[in-house]
Amino acid sequence: VFFGFYLHNSTNGNLNLNVGGMRKTVERSLVGRFPQTRLGRLLTCETEESILLLCDDYDVAAKEFYFDRSPKMFCYILNFYYTKHLHFVEELCVLSFSQEIDYWGIHEVFIAPCCKYQFHLRKEAFLNTQDDDADDFTSVPSLQDILLLQKDMDTFNSMVFGKHRRRVWLLLDNPDYSLRAKVFAFTSILIVLVSIGTICVNSLKDFNRLDDRGNEIEDPTVTVLENFCIIWFTTEFLVRLLVAPQISRFLQNPLNIIDLISILPFYVMLAIDLALHSGDEFQDIGRVVQLMRIKLARHSPGLRTLGVTLTHSYHEVGLLLIFLAMGIAIFSVFTFAVEHDVPESKLHSIPICWWWATITLTTVGYGDVVPIALSGKLVATFCIICGLVAVALPITVIFNNFTKYYQRQKQAPEKLSYRCNVFTQDISVSTCAMHQTFGQ
Repeated sequence: VFFGFYLHNSTNGNLNLNVGGMRKTVERSLVGRFPQTRLGRLLTCETEESILLLCDDYDVAAKEFYFDRSPKMFCYILNFYYTKHLHFVEELCVLSFSQEIDYWGIHEVFIAPCCKYQFHLRKEAFLNTQDDDADDFTSVPSLQDILLLQKDMDTFNSMVFGKHRRRVWLLLDNPDYSLRAKVFAFTSILIVLVSIGTICVNSLKDFNRLDDRGNEIEDPTVTVLENFCIIWFTTEFLVRLLVAPQISRFLQNPLNIIDLISILPFYVMLAIDLALHSGDEFQDIGRVVQLMRIKLARHSPGLRTLGVTLTHSYHEVGLLLIFLAMGIAIFSVFTFAVEHDVPESKLHSIPICWWWATITLTTVGYGDVVPIALSGKLVATFCIICGLVAVALPITVIFNNFTKYYQRQKQAPEKLSYRCNVFTQDISVSTCAMHQTFGQ
C-alpha cells in the first residue's frame, strides 16, 4: 500500500525513467493513454513486487524506474507515446526492434503506415531465413548432427571389434568416406538397376520358357540374376545391421525399412505352396517394392531439393488438389449432362466423365474420349482454361520454393565449413574434421 500511495501521489505528475543510463521524464497522462503497455501498467501497480515485475529496479527515494534496455531503442518507444505511432528506420535490426516493442508491450498494429510495409517485409524475410536454417531436411548439418556422429564414433570404441565395425559401417553407409565406399555405393546402385531390369524382362512373354508340362516359366538366366540380387540385398542389409552403432535407430531409419520390405517378399514367397501358384502375385509385389531401393537422393542435390520443396509446399499442393477435385466434379457433371444422349459419344457415364475431366484439367488430353456435341466442346473449352489457371497458380509458388531451396543446397558446403569453424571452441576439432571426411 505504501508503494501504491507513493507512486500514485507524485507531486510532479511525471514518471522518472532510467533506461540503460539515459534518464527521461514522461508525463503520466501520456503513458496513461496506453494502459496495456509496460509503462501504462506501472501506473496501476500497488506493491513493490508488482513494480519489480515490470522494471529491473525501483528507487523509492528518487521515484525512479530502472530498465536494463537499449537507450537508442527507447527513443523510438518514447516517440510512440507522443505521436501514437511507431516508426521503423531502415538501419535498425528488424528482430531487435520487434523484441523491443514486445518488451514494452506495444503491438505491431501501432507501426505507422509509412513504415509498416518495410517492417513486415523485412520481418518475413528474416523469419524465412530462420526457418531455412532450422530446416531438418536440408543437407547442411547442425551441431546436433555433428555431435550425433561423434557419439556414434565413440560407441564403436566400446564395442567388440569396434575399429573394424566402424570401418565397415562407414564403408557401407557413407559413400564419401573413401574411394572404396564410392565403388561399393556405385555397385549397389548398379545391382538395383539390374534387379529392375529383371522385372522388365519377366514381363516380356518372349523371354518366358515352357517347362515339361507346357507351363510358362521365367527364363533361368533371369531367375539366377534375380536370386543374386536378392542375396546381395540380404547380405548388405544384415552386415549393416550387425555393424550398426545403434540397432534400434538403424531399424527406425525409413531407408532401412524400405530395404527390409524389399527383400521380405522373396523369403515369404519361398514358404508358400508353389504347387498352388499362390506366391506369384506376392512375388510381383516384392519386385515392385525393390524399385524403392534406389537411394539416389543421397547423391543428387536436385532430388534432395525436390523432397524439401514438396515438404514445405504442402499448402500449395493441397490447394492444387482441391482445385482439381472441384473442377473434376463440376465439369464431369456438365459434360455428362450434354453428352450422355449423343449416340457417338463415349461419355455416357459419370465415372468416364471423371476420367475425361481429369486429363483435360491437367492439360494432358489423351484423346481416347472426347465430347462430340457442340455444347460438350464448349464445356471442354472452359475446362481447359480453368485447368491452366488452377495448375499455373500453385505451380508458380512451388517453383519459387524449389529455386530457393536449390540455391541453399549449393551453399551447403560453405555453411558446413562455417559451422565447423564456429563450433571449434565448444567441441573437438576432430569432430568437424571427421564430419567433413565422412561427407554431408
